[in-house]
Amino acid sequence: MIEKRDFYINGAWVAPAIAADLAVIDPSTEQQCAVISVGSQSDTDDAVAAAKAAFPAWSATPLEERLAALERLEVIYKAKKTEMSEAMSLEMGAPKSLSESSQWGAGAWHIKEAIRAARAYEFERKSGDDWIYHEPIGVAALITPWNWPMNQVTLKVIPALAVGCTVVLKPSEIAPLSSILLAEMIDEAGFPVGVFNMVNGDGAGVGSQLSVHPDVDMVSFTGSTRAGALITKAAADSVKRVSLELGGKGANVIFADADEKAVARGVRHCFQNTGQSCNAPTRMLVEESIYDQVVETAKGLAEKQEVGIAQKDGRHIGPLVSDVHWHKVQGLIQDGIDEGARLVAGGTGRPDGMDVGYFVKPTIFADVNNDMKIAREEVFGPVLVIIPFKDEADALAIANDTPYGLGNYVQTQDPEKAKRMARGMRSGMVEVNGNFLGGVTPFGGYKQSGNGREGSVWGLGEYLEVKAVAGIS
Repeated sequence: MIEKRDFYINGAWVAPAIAADLAVIDPSTEQQCAVISVGSQSDTDDAVAAAKAAFPAWSATPLEERLAALERLEVIYKAKKTEMSEAMSLEMGAPKSLSESSQWGAGAWHIKEAIRAARAYEFERKSGDDWIYHEPIGVAALITPWNWPMNQVTLKVIPALAVGCTVVLKPSEIAPLSSILLAEMIDEAGFPVGVFNMVNGDGAGVGSQLSVHPDVDMVSFTGSTRAGALITKAAADSVKRVSLELGGKGANVIFADADEKAVARGVRHCFQNTGQSCNAPTRMLVEESIYDQVVETAKGLAEKQEVGIAQKDGRHIGPLVSDVHWHKVQGLIQDGIDEGARLVAGGTGRPDGMDVGYFVKPTIFADVNNDMKIAREEVFGPVLVIIPFKDEADALAIANDTPYGLGNYVQTQDPEKAKRMARGMRSGMVEVNGNFLGGVTPFGGYKQSGNGREGSVWGLGEYLEVKAVAGIS
């Protein structure tokens, strides 16, 4: 059992106003691994009040002093790689190797890049005879999900603090352990009291309280499109800024001239993190002339994909995060079968020999059309659907026929075709031939995938107001 921590408010660990506990479950074993407190309105109010009181001094602190505090945090974060990696494996089921590399590594990268970007940022500049100032927006409420804990927490907390905002973090109640550990690191780094605050709780409670709070100046949320819409509505009465990074249903378009590793790359990327990534390429669009071959290749890869507990080494995929999510994914797999899609690998139920843990069979459907539920809804599990297309125009039409617009993928050796497809896709990100976007590019989407952009200078801008001033030299 992990030692219980309560809330971090105004530079101290404090007990909740109302005693209410919630169990944290290890998805590999279905056993309780920790207990957290659940915040009430009083706890939320205290955290927001602390952030509001700390804002004037923190926003006026010279940039280099703020960045020095973040650099101290960076050193501590790197030194506690093992503890952080183990926390994420335990709370949300990321396999040990993935947790140590990508899960922990994403946080390390975002801390480093936010510091670099802030140091180079032009917070004030001349525009003709006038001045343009970029100033911190104020108190930022940060609501984060469970699937990539430190990736999303550091993408919000670090740029907000760098530009001079004060924050209240509400991490996912399903996977709160890594955020509690980060709060301990922030405390050790010596940030001024009230600059960073953290309250655990669920979306209906603390999340809603932050969304409507009159002293919260903005809400940054990563999660489902449904929850993002509710937050936007809740925040509307106070006209606070709402930045959203939401779901996705990425198309991976494989042309006949794609390189020989394209299919394997697409299947592995879809299954990474057990499919629990908003930018996963979950729709594989395949040119008709190579369709049968691609289906067979994908089938073989799925059948060879190992599944195992999070705490062991290897390139296996782990469990889904929770019992509730396991049943949701099982239901969508059954929907695919009922809709008449051809099940070529996997299916409902746990993998053979696995009776405990929220494990799912790596699943592939072929002969899918874009009207099917499994082609339109975000499954958020290791489920790939394969859809044939006739030509470039058909591929583009299918790729764009979705309410989402986060990330898409193109596989072709024709550079002009790749460029046409990338420009024609209605999404915030496009990756071609396995070239991953770097940390200095914006992360975010079109349509129901949200309206925010995170990472590098774009991430800083989310937390800044723009002020124009005339008549001063």
